[in-house]
Amino acid sequence: MSKPYQDLVTWARVVLDLAYPRNCPVCQTALDEADRGVICRICLGQVKFIEPPFCEQCALPYAGQVTGETFRCGYCHGRFFNFSRAVAAVRAEGVGRAAIHLLKYHGAQYVVPHLAEWLVMAGRRWVDWSAADVIVPVPLYPRKERARGFNQARLLAEALGAAVGKPVLSRAVRRVKDTATQTKLGREERARNLRGAFAVRQVAAVTGQRVVLVDDVFTTGVTLDSCARVLRNAGAADVVALTVARGT
Repeated sequence: MSKPYQDLVTWARVVLDLAYPRNCPVCQTALDEADRGVICRICLGQVKFIEPPFCEQCALPYAGQVTGETFRCGYCHGRFFNFSRAVAAVRAEGVGRAAIHLLKYHGAQYVVPHLAEWLVMAGRRWVDWSAADVIVPVPLYPRKERARGFNQARLLAEALGAAVGKPVLSRAVRRVKDTATQTKLGREERARNLRGAFAVRQVAAVTGQRVVLVDDVFTTGVTLDSCARVLRNAGAADVVALTVARGT
């Protein structure tokens, strides 16, 4: 084999591994033909899906028993949100959290099918799609989206829209304020950080519509609430928040 050809094969393998790794990106175990996608069966079996009981407002899972079919957690008690309810697929810990971090902070778009599958499962189970008109992803600030190369919420929203047959308004809301990272901020600090951060670009498209607002993670709910506020102010009839993960 000639040297130029060897170099070409080497670079081809590098590119292929970047696009579709041969090892599970979570545990580094070699994948086999029985594995679906890029996360191995062992890791997928460790994903903690959210099952009832969970808060009817913010989807926070509850370990104990509750009286009645629904309840509101202590975090939501006495607190107003601009979305009518939130739904999440998995707990933001372990493999679920690792998969989201691979996408957001390492550009690993090859995990999107796994995240989208979890999102669609939760959406089909807990969202009444006969009472929903459009899907709206939470936007990134343009500079951050250019640096990342994609908006993870938009990728998830598009997969969801294709699965449930609802239009995705990917440009309905725009981020007009380049906010600092929220990772280490508490709820009140996040609220101050996001004040005035969003605006509706396509008012006519959301007026009177029942919106499903999509993001990757619900942590304090401030980002989703800020987006829901501008949607409601623009005339949206209802906003339901749907995320892959719920911080616990």
